[in-house]
Amino acid sequence: MERFFAIVNPAAGGGRSARLAGPALERLRKGGLEVDEVTTGAPRDAVRLARDAYVRGYRRFLAVGGDGTGHEILNGIFGGATIAQHAGPERRAAQGLTAERAAGDRVAMGFLPLGTGNSFLRDYTREGAAASLQALLERRTRTIDLMRLSHATGEMYSFNLVSVSFTANVGALTNRHFKPFGHLGYLLGVFVRLAQLRPLTFAVRCDEDQEWDRRPCLFLTFNNSAYTGGTMWIAPNADPSDGLIEYVHWGPIGRFAALRMLPTIYDGRHMQHPQASRRAVRHVEFDMPSAVDVMVDGEVLALQCRTLDIVPAAVDVYI
Repeated sequence: MERFFAIVNPAAGGGRSARLAGPALERLRKGGLEVDEVTTGAPRDAVRLARDAYVRGYRRFLAVGGDGTGHEILNGIFGGATIAQHAGPERRAAQGLTAERAAGDRVAMGFLPLGTGNSFLRDYTREGAAASLQALLERRTRTIDLMRLSHATGEMYSFNLVSVSFTANVGALTNRHFKPFGHLGYLLGVFVRLAQLRPLTFAVRCDEDQEWDRRPCLFLTFNNSAYTGGTMWIAPNADPSDGLIEYVHWGPIGRFAALRMLPTIYDGRHMQHPQASRRAVRHVEFDMPSAVDVMVDGEVLALQCRTLDIVPAAVDVYI
C-alpha cells in the first residue's frame, strides 16, 4: 500500500505535538502524499495501532511525536513480544513482520519529531521536523539497523539505544517527575541522581568473549545511534547503518567528577576520560538475576535483559 499511516501522539512534547501535527500532515498531503491519520489516547496505543495497520497492508508509517512514539510503532510493526508482553513465538509470528523478513517486505518509516527527546534524527540533521518533512516530500530514505533486545518476558526492538545504571535511573526519575520540563527536566533528574550516586555492577559479555565483564560502572549504553536525551552525544562512534552495536562502558567516578564531566557529554569529550571505553559488537549477553530499570529509546522499563543483537538493514527511514 502506497499510503502512509500516521500515528500522532498528542501528548508528546508537553502537548506541542497536538498543536503542530495537523499543519505538518497537511503540508505532506499538499505535496502529494496520501496520509491516513490516527491519534493515540494512552501509552502503548501506538504498538497496537501500528500492528493493526501492518496487517491491513500498510508499509509506510509516520511517527508524529518523540522517540517513544517511534519506538512503539517499530515494535508494533516488527511483531516481537512488545512492551505489552505478548506471549509465545507462534503468536508473535502472527502479529506482524519479523526483522529477518524485513529485507523481503520493506517497511519505511518517517518521523515528524514534535516530542521532547527526538534523539535519533540528530545523527543526520539539526533541522528536526523541517528536514523530515523535506525527506518525505522528496521520497528520500536511508536504510538503518535495529537492535533486538531479548528479556525474561519477551523481546523488543530499539532504533536508538539500550542503557542501564545512571542513564536509566535518570530517565526513570525524569519521566516520573520532570518530563514536562523537556531538556531542563532531564538535567534536574541528573542532579538528583548525582546526589544518590553509587556504582553498580552488570555482568555482560560480547561476541566471542569467554569471560563475563563484571567491572563496576557509572553506566553502560548499547547504541545504534549517537545521541540520547535529545542532544547528549553519548556514543560518538555509533552509526545506525554499519551493522554494529556501539557499546560504551563508563567506570565508577565520584559525584563531583561526574558533575564536572557532565558538559563533555554534549560534545563527545567524555570518551577521553580514563574511565570511558568503547567497542563495536554484534551480540551482547547479560547475566541479570532480576529486573532493573532499562532505558530503551528514551522510555524506561523494568526488564531482566538476556541478549541484545543487531539486525542489519532492517528498515528504511525518511531522512
